[in-house]
Amino acid sequence: ILLDQRREILPGLFLGPYSAAMKSKLPILETQGITHIVCVRQDIEANFIKPNFPHTFRYLVLDIADNPVENIIRFFPMTKEFIDSCLATGGKVLVHGNAGISRSAALVIAYLMETFGMKYRDAFSHVQERRFCINPNVGFVHQLQEYEAIYLAKLTIKMMSPMQLGRSFLQAGMPGSRKRSLEEDEDFGAMQVTAAQNG
Repeated sequence: ILLDQRREILPGLFLGPYSAAMKSKLPILETQGITHIVCVRQDIEANFIKPNFPHTFRYLVLDIADNPVENIIRFFPMTKEFIDSCLATGGKVLVHGNAGISRSAALVIAYLMETFGMKYRDAFSHVQERRFCINPNVGFVHQLQEYEAIYLAKLTIKMMSPMQLGRSFLQAGMPGSRKRSLEEDEDFGAMQVTAAQNG
């Protein structure tokens, strides 16, 4: 029974299996105050994993295969935006895949990482303490670890003032621009030599 329950990972953010969002569960979802649902499924699962209450809840439906070579990072920004807009309006969101173990867990871990500046390990532990059966596939784990560097770079840029940003971009651009102008000069010189020989 414990495996089948949706677990509150953060106030207003729930993670669970598809069975938590089935038609028979409408009274429970409403009692719990769920307003938004992230439904994760692969196209071949669309017949049995689907938005059951389109008029009751706001849905974000994501086509993700539970496959180590699936690029799950591309879904992180839209998932974060959807969860943020739900929580900002006082709503509650349930994230579910089929079993609530790999794909949906990876999305929730990524959300925690970026929202709170957490490292993958810490975010994984936080989610696992609340839903112990989570087990993102090995490809998703690697991508989440890669994502750590991506969002940390984003955070660094966000925290820098426009003045600092301008300075760092200028510094980064200087060697390249100097090199380019030298190469252009060389090309121009070579053209002159060729023209003189042909003349």
